[in-house]
Amino acid sequence: MQVSFTAADIAAITQPKSMRGATSESIRGLAALADASAGDLTFLGNPKYKSAVAGTRASVVLLPADFVGEPAPGQLFLLVENPSVALARVCARIEQWLWPKPAPGVHPSASVAADARIAATATIGPLCVIEAGAVIGERVHVQAQVFVGRNAVVGDDSWLMPGVVVEAECEIGRRVRLQPGVVIGSDGFGYEFVQGRHEKVPQVGNVVIGDDVEIGANTTIDRARFSRTTIGEGTKIDNLVQIAHNVRIGRHCLICAQVGISGSATLEDCVVLGGQAGVAGHITIGKGVKAGGRAGLNADLAPGSFVTGNPAIPVMLDRRIAVLNQRLPELFRRVGTLEEQLADAKKSSS
Repeated sequence: MQVSFTAADIAAITQPKSMRGATSESIRGLAALADASAGDLTFLGNPKYKSAVAGTRASVVLLPADFVGEPAPGQLFLLVENPSVALARVCARIEQWLWPKPAPGVHPSASVAADARIAATATIGPLCVIEAGAVIGERVHVQAQVFVGRNAVVGDDSWLMPGVVVEAECEIGRRVRLQPGVVIGSDGFGYEFVQGRHEKVPQVGNVVIGDDVEIGANTTIDRARFSRTTIGEGTKIDNLVQIAHNVRIGRHCLICAQVGISGSATLEDCVVLGGQAGVAGHITIGKGVKAGGRAGLNADLAPGSFVTGNPAIPVMLDRRIAVLNQRLPELFRRVGTLEEQLADAKKSSS
């Protein structure tokens, strides 16, 4: 990573509430508190690393607004509302430098249907296929080998990375990011067993993705059997997630890697699913539910629930059970001793 910021540049991006100290070093890299050296920017994102601030050699340190302490000579403390968010804003600027969008236009190797509508400000990369009736909005960035199917719509300022597939009739909102290998609108998994064979149920719906959604690499979202599979505004989906047909996901949900969501399940707003959690079909997960990694959700959950385990149970109950499980060997030993004592007492009485 080759970047260069002045301390004033960092302050302009992060908008600190106050500053302590000063540095003349240019910022050329990012590093953790313990690993940083002169020319690095670092931050305190977790209170458990607070003790490392005094020893860091970073030139600029992003700290919570209530941090107590003074910088070393040649070091600048920027006190901000949220150091992690402040660092993210610096990283966003770095991202613009590392992966600048090419000039608008259609690469000569792309195949674009005559009646596809592509905004003049959009970029269509090498070996892309844009089918008949597709609509590509303003400032959309379509990288190499992307497929956009018939009558599909990609909203303004979206970014489709290499190898993305958006199948026919699907709709992508504004400012959506699809990481490499994402598939939107693959067939739902639907079959009926008829006269000794599996007969395919046609999947004739679509997928509709709201604004500001981000979807991780190699995630698949199936088109609906009828109507639509929906992903709400602001939802963030990790890598290798499978979302089945007719699923409805609300606004601002977080879905971690390798989650599987079965057909016709509903996730209300602000649901969080840990990695490898599984959601059964035709159930409703209430607003604000949190499910731990590998949780098995097989029944409706009330809003605000916090569950873990398989089948999922309230997290505090799961922790109590875990404690009791550790006591099982001692419990079996005690039961064995009691059985021996009862047997001896029976022999003595007879």
